[in-house]
Amino acid sequence: MANGVVRLTEVMDRLRSPGGCPWDAEQTHQSLVRHAIEETYEFADAVESGSRAEMRDELGDVLMQVVFHARIAQEHPDQPFDLDDVANTCADKLVERHPHVFGDVVVNNSADVRANWDQIKAQTQGRESVMDGVPAALPALARAQKIMSRASRSGLEVRAEAGVGIGQQLLALVARAQAEGVDAESELRDATRAYEAAAREAESAATEHSSK
Repeated sequence: MANGVVRLTEVMDRLRSPGGCPWDAEQTHQSLVRHAIEETYEFADAVESGSRAEMRDELGDVLMQVVFHARIAQEHPDQPFDLDDVANTCADKLVERHPHVFGDVVVNNSADVRANWDQIKAQTQGRESVMDGVPAALPALARAQKIMSRASRSGLEVRAEAGVGIGQQLLALVARAQAEGVDAESELRDATRAYEAAAREAESAATEHSSK
């Protein structure tokens, strides 16, 4: 496994270095952001509907984005970092947020683990609100569920605006999904996938009928 990561790092270094690929050499963190987002969604789609081979391929594309960004970060004139720094930072974070595994904290269930995680995260990142850090760019449905999840885990009694507007109805459905332990975003993707399949079937039938 380690050899594969080393090889990928070496390939990316070759592409980015003089004499490598002009396109790769021109990229920046900013220009690659949309690709990172797209690859993440493609991996999610592979998990939900693809084969093991597709999962492996799409996860490789996600990893490539991490390696690409880390390679670009090495070139920063004042604050460079590389893939090894990224991996060590991630490992340090995991150790810090799992004191029940790497320390002497006792937990009874996964809910305790999540509570500890949130508390440690708030302390180390200096957040003033449990709502801080939820990306504004998340899809609206996923963001709504994330916000509700944080409010629920923090024991907040939220007086949400009630109404008959579509927005309030959608929010109510997200609240229902949250209460039932269902991922609203995944459920909507599944339903949309089924609708798309039915639409394609209807399209095919219509085309066949018109050709007669």
